[in-house]
Amino acid sequence: QVQLVESGGGLVQPGGSRRLSCANSGSIVSANAVGWYRQAPGNERELVAAITDVGGTVYADSVKGRFTISRNSAKNTVYLQMNSLKPEDTGIYYCNSRYNNNAYWGQGTQVTVSS
Repeated sequence: QVQLVESGGGLVQPGGSRRLSCANSGSIVSANAVGWYRQAPGNERELVAAITDVGGTVYADSVKGRFTISRNSAKNTVYLQMNSLKPEDTGIYYCNSRYNNNAYWGQGTQVTVSS
């Protein structure tokens, strides 16, 4: 069983930055993909950014140019650097790892963008 633990959420002003971290108990090198999703109140969970096993990245259109996903394989940790934050970025951010047909989720960390 793979366990994921997110950290780094909190309250940030519009235009500010925040970095989220996701500690993975499994090897992220062995994962098919690792990524971040978010869910705003009343909305479905949506993909924010992901890294594939070959190192390719994918971003939601709404965060391109502002968010950067990265990983530290030695620490089995995935990061999401969020810059130029907007109120619409508010939500619970979840870390996700996929190994073959299995998907694992963290408990989520709240990010609130507000003045």
